[in-house]
Amino acid sequence: MTDLERYMSQDAREEQIRQVRARINETGVTYIYYQYVSITGRIMGKGAPADHWEAMAKKGVQTWIGGLTNVLPDRSGKLIGFGPNTHELLAMPDPDTFCQLPWEKRTARVFCTLFHMREDPKNPGGYMTGDSRGNLRRAHEKFGRDHDGLQMRHGCEPEMMWLHRGEDGGIAGGPTKPLAYHIDQFEELAPVYLKVIDYARAMGLDMIQGDHEDAPGQLELNFMFDDALRTADRLTTYRQICRRVAREFNLIACFMTKPFMKMSANGCHHNI
Repeated sequence: MTDLERYMSQDAREEQIRQVRARINETGVTYIYYQYVSITGRIMGKGAPADHWEAMAKKGVQTWIGGLTNVLPDRSGKLIGFGPNTHELLAMPDPDTFCQLPWEKRTARVFCTLFHMREDPKNPGGYMTGDSRGNLRRAHEKFGRDHDGLQMRHGCEPEMMWLHRGEDGGIAGGPTKPLAYHIDQFEELAPVYLKVIDYARAMGLDMIQGDHEDAPGQLELNFMFDDALRTADRLTTYRQICRRVAREFNLIACFMTKPFMKMSANGCHHNI
């Protein structure tokens, strides 16, 4: 059997596909994002009407290897990691990650695992080793096999900055002063972080503590730890939520490591 065939033969998959259809009918979702994660953590993928859920779940979504490298060129202008005639990939949705978007309830998202196409001449139906999320899933499964069913539990502490958007669309400073742990500064961003928390809870994140950090507009909002893959999916989801909230408030949600000199950087502690 190929990797794809083994993936498709999981005992619970058919029932999970039916459960997703029931949720689509119950919630009124009409459109689904089939998304995966690039090598730099960006959300990539395609969208399709929910009417085609069963076909997508069984056949997969044809996508481009360039999605894994953000479809960006190197300094010489050549696309990173692949050539113009490289075979495409297959994104297979993981039904247990299906989730309605709280800000647009007609739309849902589902994470996908990437495979080489069934007709690929070199590795038909094989795992795409550039798929960081798929790699994490397999590494975690191996960890469980090697350690008598133990799980790798993982928590993270994402820092990011909420910044004003200038007339040119670029960064125009932060809405708060760089004063760590000051409730007054935290309170100035209350409409923003409360909206983030509302959306996060609706998408299954158990939000816990948060604070203002020591850079302009810098917040850290934490959520409960879980196994490694769930935490990684939730961190990606958290970033999507922040981008959405930033658009609603005409702000920039900045996860850059060092957007300002002489100011604290954005970090992300990982506790394993």
